[in-house]
Amino acid sequence: MHDIVFRDALIVDGTGAAPFAGDLAIESDRIVQVGGRAAAGRREVRAGGRLVTPGWVDIHTHYDGQATWDPVLRPSSNHGVTTVIFGNCGVGFAPARREHHQALIDLMEGVEEVPGVVFTEGLRWDWESFGEYLDTLDRMPRTVDVGTQLAHHPLRVYVMGERAIRREAATAEDIAAMERLAAEALRAGAFGITTSRTDQHMTRAGEQVPGRYSDHAELMGLARALRAAGRGALGLNADFEDVDAEFAWMRDFARTSGRPLYFLHFDRAHDRARLPRITAAIRAARAEGLVLTGQVGGRPAGLLLGLSTDLNPFILRESFAELATLPLPQRLVHLRDPATRARILAEEASPRLLRLLPPLSRFIATRWEGMFVLGEPPDYEPTAERSIAAMAERAGRTPQDYCYDYLTAGEGRRMLFFPLANYATGDHAVIRDLLCDPHTVFGLSDGGAHCGSICDGAIPTFMLTHWVRDRARGPRLPLEFVVKRMTGETADFMGLSDRGRLAPGLKADLNLIDLAGLRAHHPEMVADLPAGGRRLIQRVDGYGMTMVSGLPVFEEGEETGARPGVLLRAG
Repeated sequence: MHDIVFRDALIVDGTGAAPFAGDLAIESDRIVQVGGRAAAGRREVRAGGRLVTPGWVDIHTHYDGQATWDPVLRPSSNHGVTTVIFGNCGVGFAPARREHHQALIDLMEGVEEVPGVVFTEGLRWDWESFGEYLDTLDRMPRTVDVGTQLAHHPLRVYVMGERAIRREAATAEDIAAMERLAAEALRAGAFGITTSRTDQHMTRAGEQVPGRYSDHAELMGLARALRAAGRGALGLNADFEDVDAEFAWMRDFARTSGRPLYFLHFDRAHDRARLPRITAAIRAARAEGLVLTGQVGGRPAGLLLGLSTDLNPFILRESFAELATLPLPQRLVHLRDPATRARILAEEASPRLLRLLPPLSRFIATRWEGMFVLGEPPDYEPTAERSIAAMAERAGRTPQDYCYDYLTAGEGRRMLFFPLANYATGDHAVIRDLLCDPHTVFGLSDGGAHCGSICDGAIPTFMLTHWVRDRARGPRLPLEFVVKRMTGETADFMGLSDRGRLAPGLKADLNLIDLAGLRAHHPEMVADLPAGGRRLIQRVDGYGMTMVSGLPVFEEGEETGARPGVLLRAG
């Protein structure tokens, strides 16, 4: 007798094959039958034509700190994710010397927008080396499986101290030490190495990150560590202001390491030629046998702007910023006062406050045509008519007046969507092209990061509701294609051969989904992080069950309390 049998499911197996009807049977933590009519089970779940898919494998998250104190890891786990990989964008907390703890907290706060007090309260710091950090992760029972990569910035600070924070060039001795420590981390189980070479990533004080300008010799030291390990990849975020120069060192890195290299793949509204240049450079590298891959998301990279979030068009005005720390109800009382309203609207964005934001985020001060009412259900492919500029024009008002009154109404919980990248054409045509490009890998949920301005941990749900079911402004994507992108392909990319597909002998990580009833609600702010830290979450309907290693961890949206998740060590 099987332990669990799903009866009459529509099985989407993660291989890209067409969905098919049948049963799926599980014994212990393994799948034993997919399709056909299964024998009896100790528990039988009547799927009734609902989807059964592999659990989502999310390879771009930032749960580096949260995973040390939180066993559940919402908003990824309640959106069907059963495996998360963090350590992305070059930021993390290991290796770490005691005297650098605050610098690493400040770095994570600046780059990934998690309040520093959350880490001050939540991190126990019972590690120094990367291997000891993995041991800490390994000790905690958890809901989903986790794995991590070695982040370049803490590695650089560990070796170079204040010289790294000042972005000084690494000496030959520094490079040798980083190479040795990186090789040790990879042997201990890191899934790769990540770094950042973008002006978008800044510390809390508005400084560039430690590895922003690391030179060729330093990067090749990391490449040699990957070559010695014989596994893993380099992941990075770069501005690609000089595409040829960036790809020159990236090709050298791929040749030296013999390993894949992947990077965040975006367009830019101010440089429409950027995306095709990068795409052509990927193809040229592939023609040389070098595995360079673009990492892409399923919707525009963008910010949520509101009074309950960290950012809005008025937060850069000094009179508004003075009120920002008040509880929302008190803040609303002040903001609705006519004299306060008049004073804020008479001001311009403060140069002091502008300097604290990454370059692209500064446009929230002025680009009214690029801000869209999010709505309920949330609309991430809005038309120009839903922009603040257009709505204000129809109302015969200025954009700032209209926006101020819109945000201060509705108890202050209304939000705007402000795309930063992959929305230059005003629709998702570019994103569809990137998703269909065979030289890209799906990712960029940023689960665990940008707690007050982004809520893309729910993006696997969006992939089904928008791209498979609801998109009206252009072609949709096949169900089996979307599922494969989020399961079989991401698992393969990280070398996780035991998951990502539904087949006998593979790990029983799966989702039971009512596609017709699947719905992610409007983002909301909750204060459930250590020290009362706030974060955006999205509640969801339509997941009948999420299972990890043969145990249900969520049923009908409710956590079961099961903790089958483990730390994954590469190799």
